Order: sequence, then C-alpha cells, then structure tokens
Amino acid sequence: MVGSGRSFDEPGFLAKLKEIEGYIISDVESFPNVPFWILQKTAVETWYRNGKLGAGTKISRAVALKLLESI
Repeated sequence: MVGSGRSFDEPGFLAKLKEIEGYIISDVESFPNVPFWILQKTAVETWYRNGKLGAGTKISRAVALKLLESI
C-alpha cells in the first residue's frame, strides 16, 4: 500500500476493494462547509480499471472533483 517508504501494491488494493462496501470522501479544502460523497466500491474499481486513478491510485484534487461530478 502507499505510505512513507512503501509503493503501490495492486493485489493488495484489489483485495481491499473486495472486503469493503465503499469509501466516504470529503473535500476538506472547503472548510468549514465540508462536502462529502459516499462512493460504492464499484465506482472506484471502474475508475481504476479505466485508468482514471493514475499511477498507484494517486490523483489531484481537480481530477477527484471531476470524477465525483460523474456519479
């Protein structure tokens, strides 16, 4: 997984997706009015398989907001 001194582990990422229902994403840059989105894991998996999440699933805030607009 991603973290200090670690690299992206695709099998681990895909295994994690099988175990969870989804994610809760927030835009803390909008504080104090913090919008949030509830994502089903299928959306994240589709974005990953279509190459929309970038290398190691890292994306910019702008890309994230664009993807979130599509759901």
